[in-house]
Amino acid sequence: MSLNYKKRKNEKGFAIALALLMLVAMSLMGATLMVVAAGDHKKNGNLNIKQQTFYAAETGISEAKKWLASQSNLLPGSAPNNLSFCKTSFFPELSNAKLIKDKIEKKKLSDLIAGEDAKLSNYSYEYFITYTPDQNGNTQTAKTSTVSGTTGGDISEGTTYKDSGTSESVFYNIYSCGQDSESNVITVLQSTVSVVN
Repeated sequence: MSLNYKKRKNEKGFAIALALLMLVAMSLMGATLMVVAAGDHKKNGNLNIKQQTFYAAETGISEAKKWLASQSNLLPGSAPNNLSFCKTSFFPELSNAKLIKDKIEKKKLSDLIAGEDAKLSNYSYEYFITYTPDQNGNTQTAKTSTVSGTTGGDISEGTTYKDSGTSESVFYNIYSCGQDSESNVITVLQSTVSVVN
């Protein structure tokens, strides 16, 4: 027997073992890649849901500001008992809240944005408005501030078109929540606005 034949005899099966080892290593790498990709996909989906609920809550703030601007004689009414998902417990500074004109609004984003993605029907906002709470969380009394300045109309009225004077500004808090109805993720926002009487 030659030395070359013995060497080849010792190498029998080495290719199969190496191929199996490579197959196991590649399978582990592929499985790891799949787990990482699935985790990233889930994270991106959750981030998208949170972002959409934030936009829904922000839309509630905008709609509440429009409503406030169109109202007069805004007085507190009853406690916010008819809320669907935007609970007063989400806002720790509220202990004894009274709604302004008993105003609660809840809408789906698809009701506001026509012709958009059907997924918008999963997202809703709900808001309520109170006077800005005092240090004890009560919202029955308005916080006010005196605003001074000049007001006026068209310049064609002459040099006296500006009137100086003072007005009273009343502070309101808008509490808005955005919700994804599928996953029940809720994002809460609060905004303080002043309305000049």
